[in-house]
Amino acid sequence: MAPEAADAAPVHRPYAHPAALPPRTGGGPLRRPWTAPTGREALLEEAWQHLGREGGLLLHGPAGIGKSVVLDALAARAADAGATVLRCSPAPADTPLPYLGVIDLFARVPEDVVRALPSAPRTALRTALLREHGPVGPYGGLAVRLAVLEALRRLAVRAPVVLVVDGLQWLDRPSAEVLAFAARRFDGADVRIAATERVAEDALPARADCCPAGSAQVAVPALGDDDVTLLLLAAGVTLPPSVLRAVLHAAAGNPLYALALGAGALRAGAPSPADGHLPVPPQLRALVLEQVRALPEPVRAVLLLAASATRPTLALLRSAAGTEATAAALEAAERCGVASCDPSGAVRFGHPLLPAALCADAAGPARRRAHALLADAVGEPVAAARHLALAHPQADEATARRVMAAAYTARERGDAATAAELAALAAGRTPADRTGPHDQRLLAAAGFACDAGHREESERIAQRVLDTSASAPGRVAARLVLLRNAGQALRDKAALITDGLREAAGDRALEAKLYDWAALRGLLCGELVQAAEHALLAAGRAAAVGDTGTEVDALSTLARVRSLTGEPAAAEAALDQALARADHGPRSWGIQRMRAILTLDSDRVAAAREQVLALLDATGGAADVEQDVASLVALTRVQVRAGECREALRTAAHCAQVVADAGLTSAPALYAAALAETFGGDTDHACRLAVDAVAASQADGDQLFLLRALAALGQAALFAGDRRRAAQAVESLRRALEIGAAMGAVDPPLLGWHADLAEALVTAGETDAAAAVLGQARARVTGAVPGSVLAALERTEGLLAAATGHAKEGVERLRSSVQRLRGSELPVELVRTLTALGTVERRARHRTAARAALAEALELAEAVGAAPLAARAGDELARVDAVVRGAATPAGLTPAEARVADLVRGGATNREVAAELFISVKTVEGTLSRLYRKFGVRSRTELAHVMASAGPRPA
Repeated sequence: MAPEAADAAPVHRPYAHPAALPPRTGGGPLRRPWTAPTGREALLEEAWQHLGREGGLLLHGPAGIGKSVVLDALAARAADAGATVLRCSPAPADTPLPYLGVIDLFARVPEDVVRALPSAPRTALRTALLREHGPVGPYGGLAVRLAVLEALRRLAVRAPVVLVVDGLQWLDRPSAEVLAFAARRFDGADVRIAATERVAEDALPARADCCPAGSAQVAVPALGDDDVTLLLLAAGVTLPPSVLRAVLHAAAGNPLYALALGAGALRAGAPSPADGHLPVPPQLRALVLEQVRALPEPVRAVLLLAASATRPTLALLRSAAGTEATAAALEAAERCGVASCDPSGAVRFGHPLLPAALCADAAGPARRRAHALLADAVGEPVAAARHLALAHPQADEATARRVMAAAYTARERGDAATAAELAALAAGRTPADRTGPHDQRLLAAAGFACDAGHREESERIAQRVLDTSASAPGRVAARLVLLRNAGQALRDKAALITDGLREAAGDRALEAKLYDWAALRGLLCGELVQAAEHALLAAGRAAAVGDTGTEVDALSTLARVRSLTGEPAAAEAALDQALARADHGPRSWGIQRMRAILTLDSDRVAAAREQVLALLDATGGAADVEQDVASLVALTRVQVRAGECREALRTAAHCAQVVADAGLTSAPALYAAALAETFGGDTDHACRLAVDAVAASQADGDQLFLLRALAALGQAALFAGDRRRAAQAVESLRRALEIGAAMGAVDPPLLGWHADLAEALVTAGETDAAAAVLGQARARVTGAVPGSVLAALERTEGLLAAATGHAKEGVERLRSSVQRLRGSELPVELVRTLTALGTVERRARHRTAARAALAEALELAEAVGAAPLAARAGDELARVDAVVRGAATPAGLTPAEARVADLVRGGATNREVAAELFISVKTVEGTLSRLYRKFGVRSRTELAHVMASAGPRPA
């Protein structure tokens, strides 16, 4: 909020106490002239309440934390509530100027208020305000204080007064004394003080006496990363993910720091921090290094060493700088709050921005000298290689080799981000005449960045090689990195593959890798025939040149294709062949995950859980982001089917965090979140997540996860139990099946989605369409089919039979489905079938049987954390004892007629009435004809009107 907004002419109307602002009325909500700053909504409300209760408020915190912004919003809110706002905002240059704060505060006090004061105080005040000239006498200071107090009391009679002082630390002493004097003597006058004071981190205000006794002292906290990101975007600062992460870390929630760092990085145009640190603008350096610059040069040199080290310790600094120099430097740093040493020996800076500011403030030779000392002192080879590279920025092959070796070591340890940084440094130290090693090191950096989830950085480096390399193999390798970097979004990457195959012609090793990517693209785009052909080509070429890794990848893709096309034996054979060729390292992880999914689809849920958990244990922190996400999505699917719905929500949340930390958007992660919410959370939230997953899959051109996202959306809408949501379920599930049919997919989940679609159609009253879908599904049931698929089909067939007037047959089908699921590892499916059975039994007036089925469903759903299914079972159980009460319906109606009339009154179509009452549409039409004759009406609208006037709807 702009400061001048608080200085508008006061509105003289009854003052609204902060706890009870007058409500807005009229044509919709009115726009207030104040708004809560980003991330400060709760703080502003707290400050407003304090100002109303205690009469005084002191916001304090370090520079840039946002005190003034909150105070501006508070002042504007007070003015909007009818208060007279008097304001001063002193600056450092104002401190020696006497009474300047009082002059600013009284700039908007009407002259008649001052003229009404007694003669001596009036003269003293006017002299202090520079409105008169001459001495104020020996008691001038006291006279000014009394005049200010009396003027404020008189002004408060007209409207409440709020004194706003932004920056008590710079308020001149005479004005501070006047303010403290008045604050102790307001008594019953409606005068409030809202002020800010800059203090060091975790320090207390020094001028709290300028506020009334008992005033609230509120420390302004750091903003969260999400709010800081919103601030940057609002300021037009859009940064690559890697730079944004560095800005968020260095700013540590300080809005001023974040905006200055972001703008500086944007101006520099650097895709990554220079020398391991962000560029810090000179003005920001001056602000945070004010005390550091006053320290002796030897002390600053040791602090620069600590700032240059990745993990500075007392032992490291002693080794690099000497014991005496280190002790003196840390003692001086601790005195001024810059850095300290904790009991473990770790050296910690007072703020994350300080290391970057220290490095940016040092001259180039000083920074290089610091890194050279650290390279000799640090014992860890990866850290030593980094310091060596930063100490010697010139081209040197020996340095480049050592740094590149350290990059591979870091990647083996699972630190892909450090590996990417080191590989880029190694490329920068490679002599100009060694173009081959230079390109290889750049491509390694791009690959490591991709592993770390830094896709923007990875794409930039790989594209550089593709644009500049004179080597065809180098350009093909760059294309391979760009394909990796695309993640699931391979639909628009066909040119990378075809151009790569043209340049790689005759090179079987490169052709194998490109055909492997072509197979994966075909799989994701739903081109299963082509995917199988390319997978076989890739495996054959890889085997011919001894490229086991690519052969294993191709066989794994082939297994996925065979599974989708309904060939489980062929899929298992491909997996067995791949596992026989794998080395049980990272190459085997995808195979193990695929095997777990096949195990899950065959209803062996416990075994699938063990396989996925073992895979997660094996990967540890060594997997890249894509591998982590794929494994967590698989675990979410397993947990949902195992009835571990609460655990599934936690796993999906962890998966989302992995993606967010990498600065990515992931359709699989969104699908996992939607799936977990569908079965264990809130169906409305699940629908929103599923819609996002559908959009992300479409953007990527990923047909595989588009299928799953559409199915999750359909299930979430179906579980809502709302007839109106059934149409959404039908649309989503029908689209999923159409896409699956176009792909030629017939795997078990797809057959299960046939059952879901048929159930949605029954709910919507489209029984003929439901029968057609079930017929299609039964036609595809060939060979060994998992019991869960057969149970799902029987459940829907039972619902359909009951909906078409064959309740007895429906109950038999549903009981058969229940028996098939008892003793299985699929508790959620059992809950769904028991609920369906109970619903049919209730509608058939078999209350005892209905109660037994629904009570079991509710108990089981609550035990496994399936909240939406528990709610549905609970609703049905509550209706078991509901009866149509004759007194609630017009005389002369049978119970069946009353129920039809009530549903029509509620807006149900004939098909929906038939589905709800498990009767045929023709029966509904006949009943409506009788109702029209009985009531003498001709339309559904007239019937609804008559029913509404007849009394309340039946229970």
